Amino acid sequence: MPTIEENRQNWTNYSWPQQGNEWSGFWGGTEFLWWGTLFPRIHAFVPTETILEIGPGYGRVTTYLKDLCKRLIVVDVTEDCIQACQQQFAANSHITYYVNDGKSLEMIPAESIDFVISHDSLVHAERDVIEAYLSQMSRILKPNGVGFLQHSHVGAIPPLFRSVPPLRKRLARIWRAESMTARLFQQYCEKADLQCVSQEIINRATKYPLPHDCFSLFARKHSVWARPNRVFTNVLFSYEALYLTKLASLYAASSFEERYRLLHLQ
Repeated sequence: MPTIEENRQNWTNYSWPQQGNEWSGFWGGTEFLWWGTLFPRIHAFVPTETILEIGPGYGRVTTYLKDLCKRLIVVDVTEDCIQACQQQFAANSHITYYVNDGKSLEMIPAESIDFVISHDSLVHAERDVIEAYLSQMSRILKPNGVGFLQHSHVGAIPPLFRSVPPLRKRLARIWRAESMTARLFQQYCEKADLQCVSQEIINRATKYPLPHDCFSLFARKHSVWARPNRVFTNVLFSYEALYLTKLASLYAASSFEERYRLLHLQ
């Protein structure tokens, strides 16, 4: 059960060998992660005026978000991550950066955010962190603002299954929060006067198909986006990523880099 301080230390000490893009190998690269998985799920809400990204890491998704808004705010618990983003996006004057305590969004003005997103970061956050962030969303979101957060669903896996050594080893390797579930997320939304409008429960491996993550979409109670929650357990999510990996081997820009270099040397 990673604490906020453990998360801070872990990502401060992590070497970031490919600036976070190493975590996109499951999709064949970050460009296929974005265009094949993330953008199709959020395209209804962007471009927009102001986006808040929680947990940008070294900016692999920030790279795309910055071009979809007039103002981008990034918040991370790890100072090294914020510094890396500041260096990478130094030419983009519309980005504001904050190091927070892992729970607080007090620096964000009321009703200032059109879209909030967190991908592959809050999966390491336990239930107290998710509840704390959601408790502030009805304040910072504009009346028709929307949030898209990826979080852990490991708490819904029966303890008996979690104790099986191969699965236990995998869960330890991906370092998911064990107290969080999709149902808890919905309850925290209700408590914060938010409406959870959809939840896609996913798995990130074909060998162990037990879903352990969730994409949760939410809005303010009286938003134009508000509706009864729709929950979908997508047991084929890992195959979606494998399909994108195959496409990446054919079409990804990186697969043509050497040829491009040789052409420009002639």
